[in-house]
Amino acid sequence: MKQEEIKKVVRERYGGITQQGSCCCSAASSCCGGGDLAQTVSKNIGYSDEEMASVPEGANLGLGCGNPVAIASLKEGEIVLDLGSGAGFDCFLAASKVGNKGRVIGVDMTPQMLEKARENASKGNYSNVEFRLGEIENLPVADNTVDTVISNCVINLAPDKKRVFAEAFRVLKPGGRLMVSDIVLLKPLPDFILSSIEAYIGCVSGAIQKDEYILAIETAGFQKSAIVDETTFPIEGIVNDPAAQAVIKTLAISPAEIEDIAQSIISIKAYGVKPG
Repeated sequence: MKQEEIKKVVRERYGGITQQGSCCCSAASSCCGGGDLAQTVSKNIGYSDEEMASVPEGANLGLGCGNPVAIASLKEGEIVLDLGSGAGFDCFLAASKVGNKGRVIGVDMTPQMLEKARENASKGNYSNVEFRLGEIENLPVADNTVDTVISNCVINLAPDKKRVFAEAFRVLKPGGRLMVSDIVLLKPLPDFILSSIEAYIGCVSGAIQKDEYILAIETAGFQKSAIVDETTFPIEGIVNDPAAQAVIKTLAISPAEIEDIAQSIISIKAYGVKPG
């Protein structure tokens, strides 16, 4: 798959989610449904009831695979950048942590998501949050201006992950922190999954191996890089995901093959620091 083809399909698919209110990238449970399912998915991956209740309705689409805000150690007055900010869920949680003296920037390449996020920001009166159109491989953010970069189950969708981490490094201030939740692999996936655009949209075939992920962070220049938490990818996350269902049906994948694939996939929280 060519990079531009991948970006085009990802943009179209995630743009459609704003109308459907459904999710298609989660390691928790079924990824197709409305607000109740989004709440269930988010609770399973680490968000509290208080956090979910604190954001405007429609901000939480249940698209994540972890809670990066919970472990980002955000401080009052900091500037936070969210890569692939979607409808603004993590941005709004970060905004409450950095306060009026801080600022949160969300970047997303999907115009429909940006429109949704801006509507949510207006509903919630978030004066310290802004959303920018752009690709996470080419961030519309100046050098050395951000204290913390967060992201939730988005970098796996980027064809050039090394470029993403290089851009995160560029925009961070010296001493700035990277804290992301994402999907990675413990072993290579079968070729029929790797070649599937549907599996890519489902955050599976775009994922890279865990060691390669950490190496990409370190290659960008980050120090103290580490995986601070990891969880298994429940098999129902594959079986119930609509993108995965299309692959399973088209390729007639057996239950044994599905289980083997599921054991290859985990959700991680990764950390790195830009040298001061």
